[in-house]
Amino acid sequence: MPPEKIEIFKSMKDWAEKNLLVHLKPVENCWQPQDFLPDAASDGFEEQVRELGVRAREIPDDYFISLVGSMITEEALPTYQTKLNPMDGLRDETASSLTPWAIWIKAWTAEENRHGDLLNKYLYLSGRVDMKQIEKMIQYLIGAGMDSQTENNAYLTFIYTSFQERVTSISHGSTGRLAKAHGDMKLAQICSTIASDEKRYEAAYTKIMDKLFVIDPDGAVLALADMMRKRITMPSHLMYDGCDDSIYSHLSAVVQRLGVYTAKDYADVLEFLVGRWKVKNLTGLSAEGRRAQDCVCCLVPKIRMLEEKASERAKEAPTIPFSWIYDRQVKL
Repeated sequence: MPPEKIEIFKSMKDWAEKNLLVHLKPVENCWQPQDFLPDAASDGFEEQVRELGVRAREIPDDYFISLVGSMITEEALPTYQTKLNPMDGLRDETASSLTPWAIWIKAWTAEENRHGDLLNKYLYLSGRVDMKQIEKMIQYLIGAGMDSQTENNAYLTFIYTSFQERVTSISHGSTGRLAKAHGDMKLAQICSTIASDEKRYEAAYTKIMDKLFVIDPDGAVLALADMMRKRITMPSHLMYDGCDDSIYSHLSAVVQRLGVYTAKDYADVLEFLVGRWKVKNLTGLSAEGRRAQDCVCCLVPKIRMLEEKASERAKEAPTIPFSWIYDRQVKL
């Protein structure tokens, strides 16, 4: 970012301390994965594990494909912290900085870490998936990193995280509703609890952009238009399982078919954020800013048209094997 943009974030330190850190929870007030899993210290541990497995047997394979995708995305957390730490205006060069931005990044990472831990342990105990294959997937993904196309620009990054946290809240919520429909109330509780956390993080990141749209509307709308032109991709888009070069697109097709996260949801998220940040009502913009404003405000109808075409193509989708479930076949 240019120096004047970096100065904006430095000037927001007091604001961040008052408005951002309130979205964190003290460790002692946080749920932990063990709260939702069989208690290894109890006499009934083995029976609890058997009951979990019995419930899991009633859930279709395509659901587990979606759940594994969610878990792998959560497990790539080291990449996300690595992406945020060196950001211009937020930089934590020692990994022990006490600026509000650095405190947020570390504590947010610590809270998020519970999501992958919980889903990983649940999947292991379910007995429905090939955990060694999934563990290789996680290693591949962390090794590959991610390309969010946000460069080293905090404006672009907070557009991305605002969008992404809303998406993950939607997808975990949808996954929870499907678990409930399949009769696994404990898994439904797990997914809805994670979704609630993601909603809280969404509130924090959108609040940062609320502030930027007030103090620098031109810079904020240009960043929003830039990210929308690039099209926001999921953080796990570089995933690989060692054999399927198109595993991410295959996962996306299953998730779309199940209704966990769809092209319609993408359009809905953009529509929500454009409304939240009052993009249509921005004034005092440069000529470039006005063009960006027009571009963003016209995008939602175009995306909805593409969603309709994608839904038609999905009806003719093939069935393929997934290594995560011992190469059993799943319709895309």
